[in-house]
Amino acid sequence: MNAADQAHSFDFANAIASVGTLVRQHFPAASANLKPWRDDPETRRWSESETLDLAFHFPGWTPRLQCRSLLLQLRMSSDESELPPHLVGVVIRGMTYEGERWRLITAGDWCPRGSHLPQIEQIDHLHEICRDLFSLFPYRDSCLEAS
Repeated sequence: MNAADQAHSFDFANAIASVGTLVRQHFPAASANLKPWRDDPETRRWSESETLDLAFHFPGWTPRLQCRSLLLQLRMSSDESELPPHLVGVVIRGMTYEGERWRLITAGDWCPRGSHLPQIEQIDHLHEICRDLFSLFPYRDSCLEAS
């Protein structure tokens, strides 16, 4: 679901904006898009309310990343009693006009997979972004907070 559509509180809107700042620290040429999906019936049919989707577009082809855009999908906890929700996982896709070139998922070994992989230095930046995203949307254990 478009990240801009999920900003229901000031704190959560601020956290979403911080995602853009975080990515731009590593990729300054990228421009953020908080509404990467069209608002049409077909797209709404595939909407996942537990994801925050953001895109970052580069001014042209980025050879070190092997893409023109990054699509970030942040999988948030689905427990509505958790405010703000915590981050469960991240999927980053390197995209071109032809479609997905590679994908990095924060499950398993965090290694990108695909036909045209980013350079090692860029993978390190992507890993750092993912670690920082988990810090931005931390897990809160209500049992620990009560003690």
